[in-house]
Amino acid sequence: MHNIVIVVVDNGSNTNNVEILKTLEQYGNVHLILNKENLGYFRGLNCGIKFLNQNFSTINIAVIGNNDLTFPLDFYESLLINHAILQQHPVVSPNILTLDGLHQNPHVINSISKIREAVYDVYYSNYYLAQIIIKIAKMTQLFTDRKDEEQHDVAQEIYQGHGSCYILGPLFFQHFDELWAPTFLMGEEFFLSVQLMEKGMKVFYEPSIKVTHHCNGAIGKMPKKQMWEYAREAHKIYRKHVSII
Repeated sequence: MHNIVIVVVDNGSNTNNVEILKTLEQYGNVHLILNKENLGYFRGLNCGIKFLNQNFSTINIAVIGNNDLTFPLDFYESLLINHAILQQHPVVSPNILTLDGLHQNPHVINSISKIREAVYDVYYSNYYLAQIIIKIAKMTQLFTDRKDEEQHDVAQEIYQGHGSCYILGPLFFQHFDELWAPTFLMGEEFFLSVQLMEKGMKVFYEPSIKVTHHCNGAIGKMPKKQMWEYAREAHKIYRKHVSII
């Protein structure tokens, strides 16, 4: 019998949603953490990781992610099949597909081009400029979109995996107690890559482990400008680590 523990971290939801979540506790392996306030994405996940470390120290593989993921029936079997990979790499990024069948991984294989980095700086300089850039990007998508996701069938080490789902293996817990979470929201893919690189490690993308992502199910109701402001704060930290000169 395999030791499977499910930890649900709630970031300050309203009373009705909390009462619905409490019904999950009828299942013996489900544990609910109710934060009084919204701590943010990685900081919320860290609450779950801390709970596992304190109460289930024998568990050394953790699947973490958004609340808008759907796991296939054979998901656990895919983890067993990839046991060796999970032992060899601190973080494994799965094959993430949207409801439309679009692949979101590998998110960034090597690096971001200097031109795109410059566009990022303009994008985060002014909210209204950002909206213009979004419109231009949509019109020129066929020519300007990054092509990393086209390698979705290739298992490989990558620079960044899509932030909606990760699998933390024994190597992660040997080196870290939690995820690096310098911001409330946004930029998590980069922060994790920096955390790993400081120990000489990288994310590994494994296409045979699959999940479905109901995009923006977690943040879809957040005002666009507020989202941009969170992303701008993350970009300030990003720019401290990545220079475009």
